[in-house]
Amino acid sequence: MKTILHIIKKEFQQFRRDPKMFGIVLIAPIIQLLILGYAATLDVNSVHTVVYDMDKSYESRRFIERFKRSGYFIIDMYAENYEEVTEQLNNTSAIVAVVIPKEFEKKIQRKETVPLQAIYNGSDGNTAGIASGYVAKIISEFSKEIVLDFRERYGQKSSSVGMLTPEIRVWYNPELKTRNFMLPGIVGLLLSVITLILTSLAIVKEKEIGTLEQLIVTPIKPFQLIIGKLVPFVILGFIAVVMVITAMNLIFGIEVRGSSFFLFFASFLYILSTLGLGLFVSTISKTQQQAMMIAIFAILMPMVYLSGFAFPIENMPEVIQYVSYLIPLRYFITIIRGVILKGIGIEYLWMDTAALLGIGIIILTLSSLRFRKRLE
Repeated sequence: MKTILHIIKKEFQQFRRDPKMFGIVLIAPIIQLLILGYAATLDVNSVHTVVYDMDKSYESRRFIERFKRSGYFIIDMYAENYEEVTEQLNNTSAIVAVVIPKEFEKKIQRKETVPLQAIYNGSDGNTAGIASGYVAKIISEFSKEIVLDFRERYGQKSSSVGMLTPEIRVWYNPELKTRNFMLPGIVGLLLSVITLILTSLAIVKEKEIGTLEQLIVTPIKPFQLIIGKLVPFVILGFIAVVMVITAMNLIFGIEVRGSSFFLFFASFLYILSTLGLGLFVSTISKTQQQAMMIAIFAILMPMVYLSGFAFPIENMPEVIQYVSYLIPLRYFITIIRGVILKGIGIEYLWMDTAALLGIGIIILTLSSLRFRKRLE
C-alpha cells in the first residue's frame, strides 16, 4: 500500500511541475463549458429575412408587420426585384425570402386565394426547417384574422362547434433550450479528455524520458505501478466533474435534480473504460504525439460522434446504431442527462449502469493485462 501511495505522490508532483497539464485539467473545463454553453446551440432566435413586396399595399404592410412583431425575424432588406433576392440568399445574408405578389390586397378583398412565396436558404437544414415553421404559423394566424374580420364586417355568425384545445406542457426542459441538453454531456467529454488522453500521454512520457524503465527494474510490482498511475487521474477526473457541475449551476442555472451520489458513481464506472483505453493507447504508442493522435482520432472522436452527445442515435443508420452499443460514452451520456435534467436514478437507468460497468471492467482488465505484459 505504501508503494502505491508513493507512486501516487510522485504523479501529483509531476503534475504540479507541469503548468500545461494544470491548465488542461483545471482551466480548460471551464473554458469549454462557457464556449459550448453560449455558442453551441441549435436554437433559432434570429432569422435574417429579405422581403420582396410587389403589392406595396396596406394589407401587405400589415402582413410584413406580423414578421417584425414575432420577435424571430430580422428584416435586413426590402428587395426591388428577384435578382436582389437571389443575391441575398446566395451570399448567406438572408435565411428566408418572403415574396408578396401583385394584387395581394385586391385578391383578399375579392375573397380569392392569394399565393405567397417563401424561399429558404436550405444549406443549413435545421435552421431552414425551424424558420419554415415560424413562417407557416404567421401565415396561418394572418389567414384566420382575415376570415374573422370578413365575418364581422358582413355580420356573419359562425355556428358554435366543439373544439380541441391542447394544453402543452414540456417536461425537463420547459424553455426548450439546446444549452440545457448539451451542457450535461460536457461531463462525459471532459472525463474522456482527462482520463483517456492524459493517462496515455503521462505513461508514454515516462517511456520517452526513460523513467518507466527505471521503475520496471525496481521491486515495484506491475499491479502497483498500474494502480499508482491510474488513481491520480481518477481524482483529477472527479475534480473536473465537481467544477463543471458547480459552474453549470452558478453560470447557467442548471441544477442536478437527481442523486449526486449516483452521478459520481456512474462517473467512476465510466472512468474505468476511459482509463483502460488510455492504458491501451500507451501500449501501442512510442511517442506522446502518436498517443495524442490515436486517442483523439481513433477513440475520442468516434465516441463523441456515436454516443448521442450531439447527434441523435435514432437518426443514424441501423448498422451504426448497433455499433454505438459498444461505446461506453453512449450509456454515460444517457445517465448524466437523466440525473441532471430528469432527476431519475438507478431504478430507471440500471440497464445503462450495468452496461457501463461491464464494458469498463472488460476494457480495463484487458488493457491492464496488455500493459503488465509489456512491463514484464
